Parts: sequence; structure tokens; C-alpha cells
Amino acid sequence: MKPIVVNTFSERSREDVFAFLDVMANHEPFTNHMLVDWSYSGPASGVGARARMRASTPGPEQWIDMEVVDATPGERIVEEAVSYGGKRRTRGTYTLADRPGGGTDIQFQLEYLAMPRGERLFSTVQRLWLQRANAKAMARLHEQLG
Repeated sequence: MKPIVVNTFSERSREDVFAFLDVMANHEPFTNHMLVDWSYSGPASGVGARARMRASTPGPEQWIDMEVVDATPGERIVEEAVSYGGKRRTRGTYTLADRPGGGTDIQFQLEYLAMPRGERLFSTVQRLWLQRANAKAMARLHEQLG
């Protein structure tokens, strides 16, 4: 599946936006329309921060284990997630850039590293749902950051 890319911005500096996004628990309020029942382990922020959550989708419960695998202060945070018994693997990357005139541009890119065979048939529908859900998350992030 082609990567999903969504964008937003904040009037805050890159350092402030990074500090917010670096705390795993801060992701729950802007993604809880699609990811629910969060729990946390490991450090609260930085590489090694982990969360477990459930996708808010119809059908059987789909639990997701997410971990921050890379971070460059003020620039980028990379999270990898595993679900569906290890058959689904994704990588989410937040990239921050200075906004002309001040503030920060925020880009989130979601890539599939592995996908269960059965989902490949529905990847177009899944991609549309994920695009919409992630765009809503970015709008909610914008509201939270101000």
C-alpha cells in the first residue's frame, strides 16, 4: 500500500511541538477517535516508549503494540506498530519543519511494512479510511497545540 501522508501546523516552535509529540501519552487525546483503551510501558518519552491500544473498528478486537524506534529532537519521531498476530506492521513518522513566518509544519506519514494477505484485497478501502482518520487526528492535534 502506498504511504498515507497528512499534514497540519502549529504556531508553536519545533522544539515545543517535538516535546509534546515525544510523550507517548500525548498521542491518545488526538487519536482516540480511532485508537482506544491505551496503556503505556517503558519510558514516557523517547526511543523505547511503548503503548498498547485497540483499533476502534467493527469486528473482532484488534490490539496494536507501538514503540518509538527513532527520534531526532526537533525534527522527527518514528514509531513502529505490530498487530494482527505480528502479520501487520506499520511505521508512522512525524516530521517537523519551520513554518515560514513562524511556527511548525507537522507531517505524519504512515507506511505498511507488512500486511496480512487477506487485507490486500481491501487495501483501497482501508487506505481511504486511514487517510480520513489520520487527517482527523492531525486536525485534533492542531487544536490541542494551538
